[in-house]
Amino acid sequence: MADYVDLLITNDDFTLDAAGEPMLVYDADCIAQDIKHLIRESGLMVEIIGQRDNIKVQGNLQKLERMIEDDIRLVPGTIKITQIEIETFYVTATTYKYGAINLTVNS
Repeated sequence: MADYVDLLITNDDFTLDAAGEPMLVYDADCIAQDIKHLIRESGLMVEIIGQRDNIKVQGNLQKLERMIEDDIRLVPGTIKITQIEIETFYVTATTYKYGAINLTVNS
């Protein structure tokens, strides 16, 4: 039995199965989806992408890492955000129960 369950969101909408029922996401995938939503709702990603001052960008990335680190399901100090492209970031973290999670965040 899953510890964490949520509705699967794709492109800002519920993901439906062939019968038209909402699909679910479980455990590590649920945590990863929660992290994506946290990043998006924080509004900091927009500031990071629009910022030209590297010091301010790094400061905002640290703010995001601290916000993510507040999730009690994650091991503190394991969250890392890496910019891959201008609007694409790679987030890694370690959960207490499910090991490492990796996700790509696009603004």
